[in-house]
Amino acid sequence: MRLQSPAFAHGEEIPRKYTCDGANVSPPLLWNDAPAQTKSFVLLCDDPDASAGVWRHWAVYDLAGDATGLPEGAGRPGPQRGFLQGINDFEGSGYGGPCPPPRHGVHRYRFRLLAVSTPALPVSRKEPSCLEVERAANEALLEETALIGTYRR
Repeated sequence: MRLQSPAFAHGEEIPRKYTCDGANVSPPLLWNDAPAQTKSFVLLCDDPDASAGVWRHWAVYDLAGDATGLPEGAGRPGPQRGFLQGINDFEGSGYGGPCPPPRHGVHRYRFRLLAVSTPALPVSRKEPSCLEVERAANEALLEETALIGTYRR
């Protein structure tokens, strides 16, 4: 399985447009070669370099198993057509773009795509946190891939 973005290459800098210093919209994402048993996808975005530990920026779940991508701006807050979103560490629904502290150096942002064997995650709340989405997805995980971008302020 492969995850990519037309906005930035793996290991490259995420354009300002997709960060808190720009329009703060989610980047376009594309994927292919999912396992045949895939019933749905989960997309996670986090910052493992945050000083307080992993900072969770976005969780998309219950995305159809035949999906092959998300368009730019798909992570706007609130309910979306065709998928659900978790509550991020900014305490809101949807995508919260890269926003490391100024002069904190380069941070890595992991966009992780998880192919899962169930069409709907068994989350316990109507608005689960990104961490709860990740934990539920790991119970039905078939395969995972990642796209890493960087950003510094």
